[in-house]
Amino acid sequence: MLVAPARVPATRRLAATLYGYAFLTDLVLLYPLYVLLFADTGLSVGQISSLFVLWAAAGIVLEVPSGVWADTVSRRLLLCLAPLLAAAGFALWVLLPSYPAFAVGFLLWGAGGALRSGALEALVFTELERLGATDRYARLIGRARTAEVLGAVGSGVLAGPAYALGGYLAVGAASVATCLLAAAVAARFPEHRPPSAAALPSVAPLPGGAPGGSLPRAAVAAPPPSPAPDGPGARDEPGEGPGDDEPGWLDSLRLGLGEVRADRRVRAAVLLVAAVTAIWGGLDEYTGLLAADTGMAEVGVPLLLLLVWAGMTVGGLLAPLGERLSHRGYAGLLVFAAGATAAGALLRHPAGFVLLAAAFAAFQLATVLADVRLQARIAGSARATVTSLAGMATDLTIVAFYAGYGLLAGAAGNPAAFAVAVLPYLLVALWLFTGRA
Repeated sequence: MLVAPARVPATRRLAATLYGYAFLTDLVLLYPLYVLLFADTGLSVGQISSLFVLWAAAGIVLEVPSGVWADTVSRRLLLCLAPLLAAAGFALWVLLPSYPAFAVGFLLWGAGGALRSGALEALVFTELERLGATDRYARLIGRARTAEVLGAVGSGVLAGPAYALGGYLAVGAASVATCLLAAAVAARFPEHRPPSAAALPSVAPLPGGAPGGSLPRAAVAAPPPSPAPDGPGARDEPGEGPGDDEPGWLDSLRLGLGEVRADRRVRAAVLLVAAVTAIWGGLDEYTGLLAADTGMAEVGVPLLLLLVWAGMTVGGLLAPLGERLSHRGYAGLLVFAAGATAAGALLRHPAGFVLLAAAFAAFQLATVLADVRLQARIAGSARATVTSLAGMATDLTIVAFYAGYGLLAGAAGNPAAFAVAVLPYLLVALWLFTGRA
């Protein structure tokens, strides 16, 4: 779909804001060091694990309520608040290092992540829909995922020098500063909320729904004419919220849950997001342990992780090409990713991380495409609510994965645990291959 020349600047503004926000959100210098901060404060491994549970629990409990909130108030406002909550948590960590401060910090961080989840995807898709450019959603989200990875890489590069200059206080101050910058960038997001329908609209079939068809593209229908980005009726002033015709909190929740229950294709897309994202997202936390198991010296472990991050970067950039995959092609992508992960891990050699990088590139691409599929199938006004339901399903799956991986790795080691963990992807691929997703 071609974007009208007058609307190209608006699309570019949205893209630039999205990339900057994604990069700054993950440019947190405490990322590589916060576990060491906890240990240096005197926390045991059990206490540190309990903090992770609190973090995950906060995201699970707040995921759907925050998504519903994003459908009833300004999504831009929530995107501004999210990094501010994280900044407050990081400040607590370095100013009052103790278990209670760490716990409150994780709750604030988890709440910030929940505010961002759902609201970001819904805002971006809605703005592209208004501009008649929903076919660009995969490109923008793929590049945003790449920007997040680059932010995490930047954290790893800068954390050491910052710590050498001023210890944890300097690292914490830099982390708070990037969060404040992220909030400032979020204020530049355009937001034009269309009037909400009183009832859930009917869902038209999407192209590619039959087995073997193309993956559903975001550009499934041209939206009705809307005001130009800066024309009369445009609601794009900072702090301006939705109009009186927006549904209330309970209305949005009912609309979102109703759409998932009523439309099998939306329900399948929600489940696909969780099935594709959770396992490899959980495995990412253990790649450092897997690298150490290859015999690589500690100084070389970051280089192996950098290889994995590079693969994730490439995967995000391949999103526009990935949209051309058929259902069976998407299933094949998951089979390839699972096989490369298992082979790379069982190789028990640093060279195996080349396969792991290719696998994570495929997983990143598959994750972006799952999100594209979900956004294309949502037809009601509670877009952020439905997206948050997918996020909650993902979080619940990750928590279960952490418990299972810990038991498996303790009994058989990290390489075997990696290989076994990706087996469910074969079932997901079979589900896609039969066209039931």
